[in-house]
Amino acid sequence: MRDRSRVKHRGPTVLRGAQVDLTTTDQRLLDSRGPTDWVHTDPWRVLRIQAEFVEGFGGLAELGPAISVFGSARTSPDDPVYALGEQLGRGLVEAGFAVITGGGPGAMEAANKGACEAGGTSVGLGIELPFEQGLNAYVDIGINFRYFFARKTMFVKYSRGYVVLPGGMGTLDELFEAVTLVQTRKVTTFPIVLLGSDYWGGLLDWLRATVLADGKISDSDLDLLQVTDDVDEAVELMVAGVQRGGER
Repeated sequence: MRDRSRVKHRGPTVLRGAQVDLTTTDQRLLDSRGPTDWVHTDPWRVLRIQAEFVEGFGGLAELGPAISVFGSARTSPDDPVYALGEQLGRGLVEAGFAVITGGGPGAMEAANKGACEAGGTSVGLGIELPFEQGLNAYVDIGINFRYFFARKTMFVKYSRGYVVLPGGMGTLDELFEAVTLVQTRKVTTFPIVLLGSDYWGGLLDWLRATVLADGKISDSDLDLLQVTDDVDEAVELMVAGVQRGGER
């Protein structure tokens, strides 16, 4: 009997067992190695990329005010950060926001769970990976993307701010992309809150002692990042940021 335990999402398509491959659409687009037939195939990829934007815009257009929550997929349910994520999801819903995450397990699941159980709208924006678990069970609106850049656009376009729980490379990627967009004023009045001073303190110390001291950033750039251990304060900072900016 074929092993059907492996599952992979490729955009709207679900693959199981022997149909699961070890590459992703992003990889095939960005990997420069291989024959020159990419010249003939890449223009057709534009249509698939366009379709992802259309699906994302269509699925989220009526969402209303929302906050994106990022954090590690490796956070276990017995980790205090998981409980923090649940509390954050509930608090954001009670403040009138929908909650958007990457739709995966760990801290993302926690925020979706908190939002879902509080009666709010819980959104998951998944991404095609070589191996994945799919969207978590607490996602009300789920969209699976092939391309990271299409997915990232949805996070920024439909969020009024970011709250970032402890996480790894993917979390850092989303964090610094958001900071760059605010710094360059591609987006305005966009609060970014780091939840967990013990976890994020070392990063901020390095930015201040090394990057700022070497003249690579300014004091105002550091002001774009707000740190707290208090979920209520994180929610209040989101509310205040939206009130300052009005309707985007």
